[in-house]
Amino acid sequence: MQYQKTQEAIKQLSAEQYRVTQENGTERPFTGEYDEHFEPGIYVDIVSGEPLFASSTKFNSGCGWPSFAKPINHENIAELHDQSHGMRRTEVRSKHGDSHLGHVFPDGPASMGGLRYCINSASLRFIAKENMQAEGYGDYLNQVTENI
Repeated sequence: MQYQKTQEAIKQLSAEQYRVTQENGTERPFTGEYDEHFEPGIYVDIVSGEPLFASSTKFNSGCGWPSFAKPINHENIAELHDQSHGMRRTEVRSKHGDSHLGHVFPDGPASMGGLRYCINSASLRFIAKENMQAEGYGDYLNQVTENI
């Protein structure tokens, strides 16, 4: 499957999804639909559809945004230095869709590798485990577990 940013996909975005993914915005903490969401499945870029994170690496960090220990495939993630807002951070973007996703921090659970990918819900689309095969994401079923 080829993942890319298209004008058609951009037109389908809500105002909040556009602000976050295309204008490097951040949704308010504890407002995103996936912050407290723990159903088995994967999270893909809302713009390109590229697979980003699996539910098996999602954890509740209490920060107000969905948190993941690692991406499904590092090849679909770009990490950039971000010095905006007077902070030094590492921005996370989707490689093919060039969507702003959030930031990665070195304060995740040590048992899961020590990273916390703090991601805006507005940049994601969730695909439930039972729909993954039909939607073309069957190759990632091995990354989704029932016990998360």
